[in-house]
Amino acid sequence: MGSGAQVGVIVGSYNSRVGFPAAMEILRAGGSALDAAVAAVKVIEDNLEDHSVGTGGIPNILGQVELDASIMDGTTLAAGAVGAVKNYPHPIEIARKVMEVTPHVMLVGEGAELFARVHGFQTANLLTEEAEQEWRRHILGEDGGPVEGETYEDQFSLYMSVVKDWTKLLHKEIFGTTNVIVRDTQGNIASAVSTSGWGFKWPGRLGDSPIIGAGNYADSRFGAAACTGRGEMAIRAASAHSVVTYLRQGMTLEDALRTAMLDLRALVDPYAERDNVMNIVAMDRHGNVAAASTSLAARYVFQTTEMDDYEERPRIHVPLREE
Repeated sequence: MGSGAQVGVIVGSYNSRVGFPAAMEILRAGGSALDAAVAAVKVIEDNLEDHSVGTGGIPNILGQVELDASIMDGTTLAAGAVGAVKNYPHPIEIARKVMEVTPHVMLVGEGAELFARVHGFQTANLLTEEAEQEWRRHILGEDGGPVEGETYEDQFSLYMSVVKDWTKLLHKEIFGTTNVIVRDTQGNIASAVSTSGWGFKWPGRLGDSPIIGAGNYADSRFGAAACTGRGEMAIRAASAHSVVTYLRQGMTLEDALRTAMLDLRALVDPYAERDNVMNIVAMDRHGNVAAASTSLAARYVFQTTEMDDYEERPRIHVPLREE
């Protein structure tokens, strides 16, 4: 996009496109970036065709859907996050509530669920029939898999056997996440991320999505970034914060993204074998947008309030290994 300031713009991962109409309605009415970001993510969390986010997400090794989410206000640098939340379909709303009414940034597990219950969030069954069938097929298998009474050591052995062959066993949504970054008409930037995490993960696993600075970071003075992919790598490299830091240092948006992606090459990770192991979307303080991926085929979407529909674009290709 051009160098001029974009008035009312949203950028996100490809699966976030279904949430753009809800966000655009808010932006065109003069609403806030925070409201627009949450509205977009809620739609995605309700999309039963997306098995990487919200209801219908691929469960953990025990067949439980655990959700993570985070949100950041780039103008105040306030942030909220929740992790390993079960039975609540909109973790992004809970994350925002954590940001707005508590002295904390992150709540996880039973504490996050208690917080949600106290604040009147409605519960729901997150495990759809299709997601359960995926779990039964991959984890239980023909022999029926783990049975009641088996030790945690037995379950961990099963988990590690799944992880060992995950590149062959699991479908493309293993790393699924959605992220959106929004700039409103006042120039305020907000970023929101939601995910069901690594498919068939160990219970309680948190990736980068709920971790501010790893999978999500926004600062209206410089820009914002959000990640999808192998969250453990983004945690170790503080990828989202790195992009914003490089913008702060005066890099162009494209160079900031490329440099943050190149940082990943220093990481030793035996599970980073997929070609789309890391993806980042970003926006600078003017509302210009770009995205990068280790995959040559990855794309992202964006829209401004002046556009009738979203536009799809290829990401900057930065392979994990030097070619």
